[in-house]
Amino acid sequence: MINSADNSLETRVAWLYFMEGLTQAEIAEKLGMTRLRVNRMLVDARASGLVNITLNSQFATCVELEQFLVREFGLKDAVIIPTPGDPDLVPVLIGQATGEYLSNLLETNRITGLGLGWGATLRETIRKTRAGRYPDLCVNSMMGGLTHGLELNTFETASSLANLLNAECQYLAAPIYAGSPQSRDIILAQDVFRETFERIATNDVAVLSIGDLSPRSLLIRYGLPRDVIVDELAACGAVGDILGQFYDAEGRMIDHPLNRRAIALPLDELSRIPTVILASGGKNKTQAIAGALKARFASVIVCDEETARGACDLIGTGVASQARPERRRGGR
Repeated sequence: MINSADNSLETRVAWLYFMEGLTQAEIAEKLGMTRLRVNRMLVDARASGLVNITLNSQFATCVELEQFLVREFGLKDAVIIPTPGDPDLVPVLIGQATGEYLSNLLETNRITGLGLGWGATLRETIRKTRAGRYPDLCVNSMMGGLTHGLELNTFETASSLANLLNAECQYLAAPIYAGSPQSRDIILAQDVFRETFERIATNDVAVLSIGDLSPRSLLIRYGLPRDVIVDELAACGAVGDILGQFYDAEGRMIDHPLNRRAIALPLDELSRIPTVILASGGKNKTQAIAGALKARFASVIVCDEETARGACDLIGTGVASQARPERRRGGR
């Protein structure tokens, strides 16, 4: 049992270390004891509850949520950022976080195949990815593109990142959707497309975003065929899409001909890619992100805190019972 003298000494050691900022060596010299004894007293002070450490940061709850997501959904990693007050900043900030994550991944691993989707978040990801020289890397688009010009088209996305990384670039030279499931099958039966999809399936990393059915979705605004309307997809249970393929709240592919017209890697083949990064956020995507987590489409998720918590609430994982940050002024 610690006597009152030892308790007083332990308190003094803790004060000097945590409050006055002295090093363990400085405390040992000041109090005439060994550094090892100082270290043990600091360990005991925390174990006994004499010292309680509170992390006063807006990122503290984000880190806690990251660890929860990794455990709950079997992820390799999770990156959660504080939700900004302005919804328009969500793709910008998530893109920044994804760019930093991708840069670290490239700099610490040998990656030869990097597949990309499209969208505003991935545009910001490329802007924040550090330039480098990766002659053995092939950056490739994992889905067809729009037939009319748009800055966020899959072709521009892949070429921009390849140029930044001084890497090879290969396109999927086809539209996002074929005119019918039959015409898609004819297109993909050609040798050039069969070889392309075989290469895409062997990517080491895929960086993709999640779309929803709201007017904020670029696919809804620019990519849907004229013979398909959003209400049809919603009636089939769709809550979101990845690579132009729509799924429901459980992460199951909806039964709609549009999915069989998509010229993209089928979502059930994503599991063949070692690292699949899904970068998306915003209140409008909560259901879509929940479905993607349920289906375990990703091995890494990059999201904002409020959206990630909302997705977990929908799934019913129990994260809602954990401490939540106070809503910041201007938050949604």
